[in-house]
Amino acid sequence: MTVSAVRLNHAVLFVADLERSLDFYKAAFDMEVVAREPRANAAFLRLPRSGNHHDLGLFGVGAQPPRPRGALGLYHLAWQVDTIEDLEAARLTLAELGAFTGDSSHGATKSVYAADPDGNEFEVMWMLPKAEWGAYANAAPIEHLDLAGEVRRWGGVRTAGELVPLDAR
Repeated sequence: MTVSAVRLNHAVLFVADLERSLDFYKAAFDMEVVAREPRANAAFLRLPRSGNHHDLGLFGVGAQPPRPRGALGLYHLAWQVDTIEDLEAARLTLAELGAFTGDSSHGATKSVYAADPDGNEFEVMWMLPKAEWGAYANAAPIEHLDLAGEVRRWGGVRTAGELVPLDAR
């Protein structure tokens, strides 16, 4: 028997400065603070189009030495956008915030990468329509992302609403 999850619902991060991190995630993703827990120095944020209670929890724990890249634990979070144009806009926003760290094509997904003020890495990704995965259905290459070319090819195609139907198992 397995857990029948459908997707990751939310993530929780420990951060050095709660207010600084709140400012960053509100500026980067237009998230709103939906709840605070002062006893735990925590806040919970929701994305504008989310159906979740919260998408991100932040717990302020004070300054600590950064975890070395490649150490055990979480590598990064991935936030999905609905259109390739949304990915292009995310790249610009993250660059304006000084958070952009790179981009790549993984075949079925197109991604930009960034880091928050504490160095927590994250990905913003757009997924091709499932019917177009082809050879990428069981592959995850790391290739150069020609974002302008992808926008020309996939402009206006929405994919964030695609879920595997329950009866398809």
